[in-house]
Parts: sequence; C-alpha cells; structure tokens
Amino acid sequence: MAVNWLPPVSLTASGRPVFLPGEVERCLLPAVDLEPGENPSLSPLLSGLLVLTSHRLLWIDETSSSGFALPFAAVVHAYPPKKSIRSMFASPRIRIQVSASPDGRVVAGGTRSEMITVVLRGKNDPDVFYGRLLEVLRSRQWEVSVEAEKRDLESVSAGTSTTTAAARVRMPVVGVSGILRKEQELWESTDKSLQEAFQDLNALMSKAKEMVQLAEKMRLKLLSGPSAQGNPNEEEMGSKQDMQDWLLSVGIASPVTKESAGALYHQQLARELADFVKLPLEKAGGMIALIDVYCLYNRARGTALISPEDLLQACTLWEKFDVSVMLRKFDSGVMVIQNKAQRDEEVFARIVSLAQKPEALRTGISPSDAALTLGIAPALAKEQLLTAESIGLVCRDVSPDGFRFYINLFREIDTNDIYLIKKPGPFHAWLSAISLSG
Repeated sequence: MAVNWLPPVSLTASGRPVFLPGEVERCLLPAVDLEPGENPSLSPLLSGLLVLTSHRLLWIDETSSSGFALPFAAVVHAYPPKKSIRSMFASPRIRIQVSASPDGRVVAGGTRSEMITVVLRGKNDPDVFYGRLLEVLRSRQWEVSVEAEKRDLESVSAGTSTTTAAARVRMPVVGVSGILRKEQELWESTDKSLQEAFQDLNALMSKAKEMVQLAEKMRLKLLSGPSAQGNPNEEEMGSKQDMQDWLLSVGIASPVTKESAGALYHQQLARELADFVKLPLEKAGGMIALIDVYCLYNRARGTALISPEDLLQACTLWEKFDVSVMLRKFDSGVMVIQNKAQRDEEVFARIVSLAQKPEALRTGISPSDAALTLGIAPALAKEQLLTAESIGLVCRDVSPDGFRFYINLFREIDTNDIYLIKKPGPFHAWLSAISLSG
C-alpha cells in the first residue's frame, strides 16, 4: 500500500503495533477509514483497525500486515462528529486538523494545515471515541519525556545556584535582624534539602525510564532472532539465556485489556500472546504446557490479569491468524503450545534414535531420558512417548518404578513370514546388546 502522507508503523510478527517508550494503548476500533484532505494525490486508508494510544493514532491493515501512524504532536485540533438528520443515515465522521509539510505529509510543526477525516463504521460509537481522543489530546503524554528532561536541567541549575549562595561570606547581624536572618537561613536550608531530595528522585525516575526503554530494545532485539551477518561471539551466546530469563520478568508495557480492546479483546489478546510466548518457547525446546504459559503471561501483565477461559479462547483463535505458534491437545487431554515449525516426524525420529542406543535397548528409556534429548519438560516428553507408542514406534513397560519405553521389535517381523526377521535392523542390534550385557 503506497501511502506517503503518514509515517509507517512497526508491527510485531503477529500484527500487533510496536509501542514507543511510555506509550499506552487506550482504544481499538475495527473497520475505520482515514481520509486525507482535498489533495487527490493522497490515497485514503480504507477499512483498517484503528488503535488510539497515548502518543499516536495508529491505522493497521491486518490483511497486509502494514500500518501507519498519526502522531499527536502534529495535531492542532479535533472536531466532534456532527449531529444532523443527514448524519443519521451516514457513517459518523470525526475531523482532525493537523500540521503538514508542503507536499502533504503529516509532520509536527509543519508549515501548512490539513484536515484528516476519521470515518467510523458498524457499531463504533463516535461520541465515546471522540471523548477518549479528546482526553488523550488534553493529557499530552507524548510531551512528558521532554518536560522531564527540562525539569532535570532546572533542578541541576537550582542546585548550582543554591551552592553558590551558600558559599557567600555571611555578615554578622544582631538583634531582630539576626533572628530574621537565622529564620531565613533555616528556610533556605530546608529548601535546599527538598531540592536535593527531588533531584535524586528525578534522577531515579529518569534512570528507571532508561532501564524500561533498554529492556524494551533488548526484548525486540531478541524477538528479531540472531543476526544474519556473521555468527555471534561466545560472550553474546552465553549471556543470551540470562537476558531472556530477565526479560521474562520485565513485563508487558501496554497489555491488551477489555476496556481498551472492547469487542476485539480476544483477537488482540491472541496476537499479543503469540508475540509473548516466542521467547519462552525457544527456552523450553519448542513446546510448553498451557498452564505454564498462563503463569508466565499473567506475571508479565502485572495487575491486568486474565482468566484461564480468556487464555484458552485466545489460543484457539491462532488458527485464524498467520502466527508461528499453535495450540495442541494430546490424547490424554494435556494442552500445550508449540511452534508450528516443530514437526512430529522430527521428534519421533529423535525418540527412535534414542531408543536404539545400546543402553536403551537393554533398559529402555524413561520420560526423563526423552526430556533431556528433546529439551522439553518430562511431563511433555511422556506425552510425546505415548504418541510415539500409539503409532507403533515404541512399546511401553509399566512397573512400580514408572514407565519405560523400548523400541518396537514387532515391526521387524516380515509380514509374509512371521518366522523371518528383517536384516539388518534393530532386532539384531538388540540381540547384540543383550549378549554383551550377559
């Protein structure tokens, strides 16, 4: 889509927007058009997902995984939807006056003024959306970072001037003037202490903001995968695992909520969850239990917790989206989340290879042995072994010590002659292993 009048938006692999530092999602509306001014050379944006945040107005085309942003720094004024008899039979429209460059591109501090029309369709309430838009524009949260930097500079300047005043030579004053002078010095000392305290607090808040931004950059870097240029050095590979564990506890900057997403709650929750589970899946060998995902995801969301039903419904919606993960249910009823790139044939081949090792031919393999080979949890390794048993690859032996799985030697029998064993094969390897053990 060739649109040159709005800056593009970065999207995640599941189609969720990548938010700016400190940006919070406020409202989502489906089937919304953005129409530029009267310039015929500017193409309109038709039937997309509109995302209202604290910093921008985002328009996302979910079919082509592309999007564009209207920065609120460029907004001059927003006009409410018109109330008339004619408007009752037409789609509600909200006009936004923005500053633009001479060629029509929306920019902050532009030399000309343009009008952008937001066309709402379906059940979208124009009054509710306009109220939230007006609330965001009045809060001007996109200017918070700039104001914080100015406050830091002012606090530093105030601290310097206070230090200079304290270094002055004080003239001895007696009588009533001395009492007033002493009172003034006490107030100045108290004011200095308060300034230093708030200066330290501002510095702490600034550092905290920097750490949150750094964590977000590192998370996006890990989500993008290994670099295509060259191989990472050993130090980077060694610290990557620790960094992933740490980032899991950082949390989600702007989690999807029912208040902001409305009817699109489960769809957006499914996309956000697909982005979130990428790192845990990589750490867990490509498969992780649904209950573990529920705990990790709620921990990352902080106080915006979700119910198990919401999680399950979000996972079932992955079939409708082009995401790299899927929900799987084993015959035993255990549900897991796994990468789509993970094939059962590859897992079964590794299980068969493990079961044909000399030690495994004599004593079999346990779910813990398979877990070490597959790199997944023992409970999930047991499910994979049971699935391999169901298709005849391995046989199960149940004892007081637990489950042991052996390579299926019945497959080595020739169906045309039950007394004939295929040569060479696992049966002869089993005979050799048994004879050596004896």
